[in-house]
This record gives sequence, structure tokens and C-alpha cells, in this order.
Amino acid sequence: MSNKLIVTVVLFVSFALCGKVFSASTKVYVWVDEKGKVVYSDTPRPGAEVVEVKEKNIISSNIDTSILDIKPKVIEDKFEVEITQPKNSQTIRDNTGSVLVQGRIKPLFKQGHKIQLLLDNSPYGSPQNYALFRLSNVDRGEHTLKFELQDNKGKVIASSSPVTFYMHRTSSIKVN
Repeated sequence: MSNKLIVTVVLFVSFALCGKVFSASTKVYVWVDEKGKVVYSDTPRPGAEVVEVKEKNIISSNIDTSILDIKPKVIEDKFEVEITQPKNSQTIRDNTGSVLVQGRIKPLFKQGHKIQLLLDNSPYGSPQNYALFRLSNVDRGEHTLKFELQDNKGKVIASSSPVTFYMHRTSSIKVN
């Protein structure tokens, strides 16, 4: 026989015998002490009875546990973005062309989120941490405003409905 085979057989027999020795050595003794209490122990004592310990029933489970590996989807907040000033279809009379644009975001946006104002579908200024913009030198006529809420990567995660306003400025054309 080869050495590997002999070692394998010896190990197998050793493990088999260890299992029998350990299961056979599991003895529990029971007796009643001087105060009348029942005492259990693994140490023999005069007058103690041996309790028969049955081997444990080991049942392997065939239950599919793959459901435990499913990672829950991250629920992203649904933001509501709204322009509160100017109101839709509002006329603004300002000879300097200044307009204050305010908005509301619900729930409050998280750190890293920014708000971008679009004036006539073009970004106005840089995204910022609050929904308050001051426009200056806006030309006369009809204009559209919109807010876009961006995450920390610049991806638009919510936007407001467009708001139309009308800028009225005094004309510098003189009529004779």
C-alpha cells in the first residue's frame, strides 16, 4: 500500500472512533441534594442515577436560502421642486430688468445636491445650494423659468414645472 492510502485510512478510522468515543462519553447524572433540589451533573456521585442522553437528531435543511441574498433596492427620495416667485403669467415692471426668483424643494435636499435655474431653457449662472436667484438685465418680453435639482454628480433628479413671466421695461426709443 502507498503511504498516502495508509495515512488516509488511519485518519478515517481515527475520526470514526472519535465520534463514537465522544458520543459514548456523554453521560449525565441526576440526584436530589439535601435541600430537595434536583441536581444534574456530568460528574458521577454516590446515589446518582445515569440519565440516558439520546443522540441529537441532525436534520439538514433543504430550504432555499437564496432569498436572504437579495439586496433591498435603495429607495430614493422623491423631491418636489416648485418656483414660488414670480407666479406663472406674472408681469414684472422693472426698468433695470431685475427679477427675484424663489423656489421650494420638498423634502429639503441633501448635502451635495444643487439647484440650477434655467432661463428660456438655458442655464442661468452656476448651480447653487439654495433656491433663490437674482436675475439682472433681463430683456423685455416673455420668458420661461425652470428649476432643476441635481445630485452630487450633476444628474437631474427633479425639476419644476415651467413658469412664464413677462418683463416690461420702459423703452429708450423717443418718439418726436
